[in-house]
Amino acid sequence: MTASKLEPKLFACTQSMELAKNIAKEYHIPLGNVITTHFSDGEFQPAFEESVRGRRIFIIGSTMPPANNLMEMLLMLDAAKRASARHITAVMPYFGWARQDRKDKPRVAIGAKMVAKLLEAAGATRIMTMDLHADQIQGFFEKPVDHLFASTIFLPYIESLHLDNLTIASPDMGGSKRAYAYSKHLLSDVAICYKQRKKANVIGHMELIGDVEGKNVILVDDMIDTGGTLTHAANLMMERGAKSVRAICTHPILSGGAYEKIENSALTELIVTDTIPLKKNISKIKVVSCAPLFADVMHKVQDNTSISGQFLM
Repeated sequence: MTASKLEPKLFACTQSMELAKNIAKEYHIPLGNVITTHFSDGEFQPAFEESVRGRRIFIIGSTMPPANNLMEMLLMLDAAKRASARHITAVMPYFGWARQDRKDKPRVAIGAKMVAKLLEAAGATRIMTMDLHADQIQGFFEKPVDHLFASTIFLPYIESLHLDNLTIASPDMGGSKRAYAYSKHLLSDVAICYKQRKKANVIGHMELIGDVEGKNVILVDDMIDTGGTLTHAANLMMERGAKSVRAICTHPILSGGAYEKIENSALTELIVTDTIPLKKNISKIKVVSCAPLFADVMHKVQDNTSISGQFLM
């Protein structure tokens, strides 16, 4: 059997173990075996317990903080490179540090660019991720990037709700392009929230652009962190006469008091993917798995076939 026809191997970073198991199940191959040695000072060393020589391998791991998650991905990429893997794809359902995509004030790092260079230096020959915080991050890489859209998962779910008087909304101006893309597919109206921040994660003022009275509103965003923006927007829309407000967010970071804010907000439900494992389950949060999408695209990458059919937006 030639190297190009060898079955690929899938490996998981510890923070994405459950998602990786689901992807492997959808792909119909077992996860590869990785043993991680931990030292008393916190240092760790992952090791592949099987040969990867000449193989295409996929290393699955979201790189949200803490930094150990990114470090584990880098160590596994380097180990695969030194073990003579033929192609090494870093599968990062959530690409961490992506909010640092530009210099928005003097004397700050462009963290997303730095992470891109680290991944390539460690040995990644391809990157696979979903709903980057900023599309231009793809340009930080010199290697191919498969940038998937969660709309492939969310749009069928929205359509299954059979909501009348549907309006798609963005919780901030930065997400207006995403909201318009969803509305074009769903033939719905659009509303946009304009916010001013006092500082990171703290909203100073928010205004609503558009009519939501009597509408079933769905807020769309790429991530939810503290939940402040989303819950503020939901409450504002209900005050302006919305019939119901739901939210779809690809990456459930959910830090600080996010769970409590969501539970106490006007949101009917929050729909997220499993790019980041939930810290706890609450009644208002519904998880839609991205495992089938990643497994299908990984199949296509292995078979060198087009993935353009996966892009609904």
